[in-house]
Amino acid sequence: MNDAAYASVVAPPRPVPDADVAALGESMVTFLPSRPGRLADVPSFRRAIGGAESNVVCALAAFGHPARWVSRVGADGFGDHLVERIAGYGVDVTAVRRDPGRPTGVYFRTAGDRGTGAHEVAYYRAGSAASAMSVRNVDLAAARAARVLHLTGITAALSAQCRELLYELTAPGPGRPPVSFDVNHRPGLWRDGEGADVLLELARRADLVFVGEDEAAHAWGTTGGPAAVRRLLPEPRVLVVKEGARGATAFTPDRPDGTFQPALRTAVVATTGAGDAFAAGFLSATLRGLPVEARLKHGHLFAAAALTTPGDLAAPPARDHADRLAALDDGAWGRLRLGPGWTRAEQAEEEANIP
Repeated sequence: MNDAAYASVVAPPRPVPDADVAALGESMVTFLPSRPGRLADVPSFRRAIGGAESNVVCALAAFGHPARWVSRVGADGFGDHLVERIAGYGVDVTAVRRDPGRPTGVYFRTAGDRGTGAHEVAYYRAGSAASAMSVRNVDLAAARAARVLHLTGITAALSAQCRELLYELTAPGPGRPPVSFDVNHRPGLWRDGEGADVLLELARRADLVFVGEDEAAHAWGTTGGPAAVRRLLPEPRVLVVKEGARGATAFTPDRPDGTFQPALRTAVVATTGAGDAFAAGFLSATLRGLPVEARLKHGHLFAAAALTTPGDLAAPPARDHADRLAALDDGAWGRLRLGPGWTRAEQAEEEANIP
């Protein structure tokens, strides 16, 4: 038996895709402060949800894509809340499993942006149900039965078994869908000093990679702009380097030198979740077969929805609204000014003509 015939016998067949995107990772119940100030001084909090991977599929489902979330949550009220809220966006949650022995993770944060010294986050995720995800207790078939599987580096940082799970899902083979990977380098989650190497290996195994220019510098010491990141990561078919408020550059097979698209100017309410939203917008446009400039523009539009919303998760603009804005020429795109509430479709013409 030759190698190809042997592989066809022993390798699991790829499940028939029944979703555009499946995402695997931890989501937590988020407690947002009632007013600015230190956690010690905030008198009350509003409950919300947050999780890099679930943020992506919620945005995609709200935009009309069949999307699935694969994870584990506790058999508790917070787990109920997460599953119900994420399902409320139209996401398939049938592959979410309950863990009777571990809790659902929660966290509290202050109102300030993550980048400021005054920002505080208190995580209660150690020993959570999601941190115990492994190749033995998650629905691998459900994760693979999608046109794209979206993963992030956060999951790899949660535990050794989570890391093993990501290696399994990114391993090359006929049963693996195209993998989208957001590096999402969170230094505070990596306690063994191996984070940079693990994230680099996972990124090199993916087909589409999202990474911030600042992340690449912090994790891998890569400086010199997007081109330097591409030299470090030549393997992914598509590499998107996010350059903060400046914009983003995408490297594709037909544009090997990169395509830059400036970001939109927005009245920023909070930056949390903007990177997840960008990934969702770029993935949506990719699944729809749009050119790379439109993919980047949709990424920026989804990110602008998150930037002008206080929580971790923001509904994207309606599809016809987003398509209309993404079709603007460079001059009109540069004149856009987006503030809270801009995603209401009736405002599209007004926004497009701001001098």
